[in-house]
Amino acid sequence: MKLDYIYHSGFAIETHDTTIIIDYFKDSSETAYNEGIVHDRLLNKPGKLYVLSTHSHPDHFNPEVLTWREKRPDIIYIFSKDILDNHKADSNDAIYLDKGEVYTDDTIRVEAFGSTDIGVSYLIDFNKWRFFHAGDLNNWHWSEESTAEEIEQANTDFLNELEYLHNRVKSIDLTMFPVDNRMGKDYYKGAKQFVELIKTRIFVPMHFDQTYRAADEFEPIAEANGCIFFKITHRNQSFELI
Repeated sequence: MKLDYIYHSGFAIETHDTTIIIDYFKDSSETAYNEGIVHDRLLNKPGKLYVLSTHSHPDHFNPEVLTWREKRPDIIYIFSKDILDNHKADSNDAIYLDKGEVYTDDTIRVEAFGSTDIGVSYLIDFNKWRFFHAGDLNNWHWSEESTAEEIEQANTDFLNELEYLHNRVKSIDLTMFPVDNRMGKDYYKGAKQFVELIKTRIFVPMHFDQTYRAADEFEPIAEANGCIFFKITHRNQSFELI
């Protein structure tokens, strides 16, 4: 089994017979549209194919994914309900989940947890592993721009969602979580709070486009909290999961 980094918050989890694509925004090619790991390989790979989107922001949901049915009519789409509510897809296009709702079949189990923006985050049980994709769940504060009240509210909202998750999940094998330096000072505060509360074996940063070095700044904090840190250096990077 392996984890593929596509771009931004987009990942794929794959085994020999199953592929799960999460929060597709752009393919992995830096020079050509619709070229890269998804179009060149994953959409042509035999086996089950799941496409998950945590919310309707365009950097997490590209409606182009619905056209993939033309090549792969067997795709199972699992979207957050705000994608339907915001008329980004129709009711018969996907399975829609709100916080607290679950999709399960004989291959995967997907449970929707909360977000501090729109949509949801996903806990995915697959192949005896437990994955967490945060979507836009984060402590979204801008220390140099936000007021003290706004920062306090962001912190409270995030800790409430984190506590909700912690009450149901004591440990996670692999977490994909925002480490976005566009927030300025303390940009990895939410990630730090996450790994301090939720036991995480492997931590993977996301939501940083290509500012790889800034994401790497979180590595010592992740390791200090018992995590293996996957350092992303380029699009279309794969990590073996053992």
